[in-house]
Amino acid sequence: RAPGKLMLLGEHAVLHGRLALVAAVERWLTVSLTPLHEPAVRVQSALGELELPLDKLAPQSPFSFILQILAARQATLPGGLALTVSSEFPATLGLGSSSAVCAATVAAVRAWLGLPFDRSAIFTEALAAIRAVQGRGSGADLAAAVHGGVLAYRAAPLSITPLATTLPLVAAYSGGKEATPAVVHQVQELGKRWPALIGATYEQMERSSLLAAEACRAGDWAKLGQLMNFQQGQMESLGLANLSLATLVHQLRRDAGIFGSKISGAGLGDCVIGLGTLQDPAAMPAAQVMPIAAHGVELI
Repeated sequence: RAPGKLMLLGEHAVLHGRLALVAAVERWLTVSLTPLHEPAVRVQSALGELELPLDKLAPQSPFSFILQILAARQATLPGGLALTVSSEFPATLGLGSSSAVCAATVAAVRAWLGLPFDRSAIFTEALAAIRAVQGRGSGADLAAAVHGGVLAYRAAPLSITPLATTLPLVAAYSGGKEATPAVVHQVQELGKRWPALIGATYEQMERSSLLAAEACRAGDWAKLGQLMNFQQGQMESLGLANLSLATLVHQLRRDAGIFGSKISGAGLGDCVIGLGTLQDPAAMPAAQVMPIAAHGVELI
C-alpha cells in the first residue's frame, strides 16, 4: 500500500527545476497481487475491470499506469496475475492516486519477483511509468508515496530530503477537478507569452519553498503559514485559482487556528489546504484533518 499526498509549496515551479514541499497523508491505496495459472492479466478497482492476454500488454484507460508497469517488465513476469486496487480516497480528490497506485504496484510486483524492498528502485521504476504515460511528471507526488513524511523535493538534479513526520494540516475539496496535463499546458502557454514574468514567479516560489523548508524543520508553523499565503498569491498570478478555490482559501484563513492556506496541486480544482487546527470546524464542514503518513509504500 502507498499513501496519498498534498502539495504544500512549489507546484508548477517544480517542473522547472525548483524546490517543492510535499506531504504524504494518512489516506492509503492498496494493490493486492494474486498469481494466476493462465497467461492473463486481470485488473479490478472502483474504476472498473479489465482482462488482457499476458503477451498483449499495453497502457489503456483506466489502468494505463498499472499496464505500463507490467508491460515494462513483461519479459520477466513468471506468469499471469490479478491485481485488485482499493483506495481510501477517490481519484477525483487530487491526493495523488496515480502516484500511489504506481508505487504500490511496483512494490507488489517486485515482491512477487523476489526482488528486495528498495525505495530508490521503486521510485525509479514508478517514475519511468508515470513519464511514459503522461509525457512528463516532476515525481514530487511519487516521492511522497514512496518515502512518506514531509519532504523537500527537487526533480533535477534529483533531491529528496525529509523535513518532518508531523504537520497540522487540513484539506477541503473544491468540488471540481481539471486534468493536470491541461492545467500544466495552460501555464506553459502563459510562460511562452510572458517568459520573464513567469520565470520570476518561479524564482519567487523557489525562495518561498527554501524558507518553508527551514520553517518546517524548526516547527515554525506561523512562518510556514505565511509562506503558504505568499505562494497562494503566486499561484493566482499563474491563473490557477477559481472562485470555489479562492473562497475556500479565505474561509480557512478566517479561522483563528489556521496559520495559512493555499491551493494544493495543479490548480483550477482539487484541494485547498490549511496549516493549523480549526477552531471552528462547523464553519468549514468540507475541511478534513489530514494526518501525515510518517512512512511511504509498504508491504502488508
